Amino acid sequence: MPSSDAGRTAAHDRLAFIAAETDEARSAAQSLAEHYGATDPDEADVIVALGGDGLMLSCLHRFMSSGKPTFGMNRGSVGFLMNEYAVEGLHERIAAAHITTIRPLAMRATTSHGEVFEAKAINEVSILRQSHQAAKLSILVDGRPRLRELICDGILIATPAGSTAYNLSAHGPILPINAQLLALTPISAFRPRRWRGALLPLHVHVSIEALERRKRPIAAAADAVEIRNVAKVEVREDPDAACIIMFDPDHSWDERILAEQFMY
Repeated sequence: MPSSDAGRTAAHDRLAFIAAETDEARSAAQSLAEHYGATDPDEADVIVALGGDGLMLSCLHRFMSSGKPTFGMNRGSVGFLMNEYAVEGLHERIAAAHITTIRPLAMRATTSHGEVFEAKAINEVSILRQSHQAAKLSILVDGRPRLRELICDGILIATPAGSTAYNLSAHGPILPINAQLLALTPISAFRPRRWRGALLPLHVHVSIEALERRKRPIAAAADAVEIRNVAKVEVREDPDAACIIMFDPDHSWDERILAEQFMY
């Protein structure tokens, strides 16, 4: 469950700078390290991520459940998860930042050969067709069949944190960061054509099974981890894992999600 707390709760003096593989991000990391000094990430109080949303997700995964918050500054493209970049006043910004704790999804994927893979997802778990054939899926919630046959390009299970990412591009709903909900969003549904997805309580166990999997192979992805030739995917919130992200108070995650709903 995501939660928000304003203000500084611990010493945030030791900063580690992690940059994306771009000249702009690396130059920013060098400038900040010269200005504030750089600490090894394992010893740092705060991780400062310099890049775009992909780098932020990578840092959140890397430092998941470590207790280390990540403060991102945009040196990439979209930067929805990032704050504005500036060299000056970083300690003050971090001290005043709003802190949001995110609980990721736990994905368990079983392949057609019986292999089992587990991964965490901060944004979404996506199930996607693996060939020219549309996927044919069965959806169960807490063990109860809810949609016995869905023919589609795929389906997403998105967290509130991920509801403005791939989920939004697939015409799924935007969820407030503290919503106790998951978005179940089809991608190009063919049958039933009018099904637009569902909002599920955060605590549910979702199981998606591949039908006709030899003819219609599917892949499952938890953020950047992809498993191919999947027979069954199980998804639930992981109550034992946590990611901590920091935002400037005048540009909080709640404000970003609200503003996103009025964009055109």
